[in-house]
Amino acid sequence: MGKRLYVGNLPYTITDEELSELFSQTGTVESAKVITDKYSGRSKGFGFVEMATDEEAQAGIQKWNGQDYGGRKLNVNEARPQEDRPRGGGGGGGGGGRRSFGSPRR
Repeated sequence: MGKRLYVGNLPYTITDEELSELFSQTGTVESAKVITDKYSGRSKGFGFVEMATDEEAQAGIQKWNGQDYGGRKLNVNEARPQEDRPRGGGGGGGGGGRRSFGSPRR
């Protein structure tokens, strides 16, 4: 399996297809995905590209890291493995006010 690349500082208008075309200049692109907000559907400005070989991934880093694309300077490097993050909400908070049970309010 090839190397997975992180591509940061992407223009917010870029599509998966455009990202794939960009990196196809340095080799075979196995997949290209722009990360979007799940509620708005808008790009978060970064994505991932998986190249067929390590050599093609290195070529992609060499060609595109620090280069201007769509008015933005791209940040391209090898993607780190995804960390396991706990699911669900955080800890519950306590109440903020003082309560006095048993005695009427005056």
